This record gives sequence, structure tokens and C-alpha cells, in this order.
Amino acid sequence: MKDHTNCDPRNRPYKNGKTFEDCRAEARRISSILSKELLLNNEISWNKILEIAEHDELVYKLTLKYLREMGYDIGDYTVPRVVRRIKTDV
Repeated sequence: MKDHTNCDPRNRPYKNGKTFEDCRAEARRISSILSKELLLNNEISWNKILEIAEHDELVYKLTLKYLREMGYDIGDYTVPRVVRRIKTDV
């Protein structure tokens, strides 16, 4: 087996024939859009993010990950929402 691309999960199609890299690019695009919306509304529910991700679980989870990396509080199962973090000077 000399062709290692067959074993590489990044080359395998996921939902709707998208590769992992396609899902990452889509999640980054959605995160950028939601970041702008969070500046206006201060809060977005997980359900809305799931709808925007068209119920694609991988894109949804990556979007939450990228929002967390951008400094947003992504909440948890008891408070399923994304909000801007309040900066405190300590």
C-alpha cells in the first residue's frame, strides 16, 4: 500500500461530500459572521449556530471551537449560548 492518501482522514468525505478541510473552512467563515453578530447582539444560542451550520455536527463543533479561540464564552450544557467575555482589570 504505497498510496497513503487512502488512509488520510482529511481526504475522506464527510456529510454532503465535504472533506474535513472543507468543514474547517466553512466553520471559520461562520465564526467570522457570528463574531460580527455578537458585537451587535451580545449573545447567540447554540440552536441558532446549529441552524446556520445546517445541522452539520462537525461544522457546528468547529464553529464553537473557533469562537472560543476568538475569546468568546461558549457556555456549556446548562447555559447553551455564546456571549462576549467581559474583560476585567485584575
